[in-house]
Amino acid sequence: MGSRRKGRILAFQSLYGWEINRDSLTGILDFSWLDESRRKRMDNETITFSKLLVSGAIENIEEIDKAIKKHLDNWDFSRLNKVDLAILRLSVYSLRYQKEIPASVTIDEAINIAKEFGNEDSYRFVNGVLDGICRDHD
Repeated sequence: MGSRRKGRILAFQSLYGWEINRDSLTGILDFSWLDESRRKRMDNETITFSKLLVSGAIENIEEIDKAIKKHLDNWDFSRLNKVDLAILRLSVYSLRYQKEIPASVTIDEAINIAKEFGNEDSYRFVNGVLDGICRDHD
């Protein structure tokens, strides 16, 4: 698994933890919630990329959540599954602020993370919301 993929998973987990606990950004970015052996296996590129994703998503959370809400058909934002929400926030940040990363890569990664960590329908839901957001920005 590549550094960027690991970084996205770490960022997703961080955003999930932030949503549940509302820790400070500093508390989230020190990755103290990781067990020691996992933290030691993370290379600098993975950590740096993950920190960029998490801090960017949290700093732009209002705009990101607004984009997500716009693409929720018949669904209340407050009822979103927290795993799906973390994946969407991470991905919308990438789509909006990391223009050097192709949208198809961001969406594929989001789908893969949703398949791994979400429920059986998460990847379809995440794909639908992100596809709508992409169409808005084309």
